[in-house]
Amino acid sequence: MTEPAMANRGVALVIGVGAESGLGAALARRFAREGLHVVVAGRTLARLRIVAEGIAATGGAVAIKVADATSEADVAALFDEADRDGDLALVAYNVGSNVAASTQDTAPELFERLWRQNALGGFVVGREAARRFSQRGQGTILFTGATASLRARPPFLAFAAAKAALRAVAQGLAREFGAKGVHVAHIVIDGVIAGEYAATNFAEYARSKGADGVLAVDDIADAYWALHCQKRSAWTHEMDLRPFKEPF
Repeated sequence: MTEPAMANRGVALVIGVGAESGLGAALARRFAREGLHVVVAGRTLARLRIVAEGIAATGGAVAIKVADATSEADVAALFDEADRDGDLALVAYNVGSNVAASTQDTAPELFERLWRQNALGGFVVGREAARRFSQRGQGTILFTGATASLRARPPFLAFAAAKAALRAVAQGLAREFGAKGVHVAHIVIDGVIAGEYAATNFAEYARSKGADGVLAVDDIADAYWALHCQKRSAWTHEMDLRPFKEPF
């Protein structure tokens, strides 16, 4: 589905859009509000439709695409579709789910699945974005990281290994393509994000944090947009975001 843009400033591709209350959806809404044509990509068509309908209802321009971020063919097709909607300006990689499991209970299949979602998918998407952006001499690639990107603690060894690898992908891309005009940033989400996942998996813990004790998705989205708007004489590569109450 596609709606006329309010004031088209290019195309934003958001990969890893799920629940309407999630970060991927908030990023898509934020970018659409700024006048970008947004392509929302994820694994569940029904969820993508809900997010897209909300954006279109406010006058935003949006398209939906079901894709597997670890598939080269899917990713190439996704970027081709985004390019057809205008000049691609911004890519946000927000894929990756957390699984709590002790080391003894972490099967190789689980370890590999998390690595594929985070590191491999981030590499495939980042490589495709960097290739296209470097040819144009501009573009922004944003990767969603986590506390686990910086340190591994049980019971999240597999998730930490995957997120640390994604951080390395972002850093490598930034060093290789920054001088070619590609702004690559890695955002460390250090805390609980308010939304469906927290409400489903650890609602009591999230409530115990109190007012502004968890990260609001719209506030995170504001920070992502600020990164995209930075002048190239003062780019941020890594930013950490946490509630004011969160220890670190």
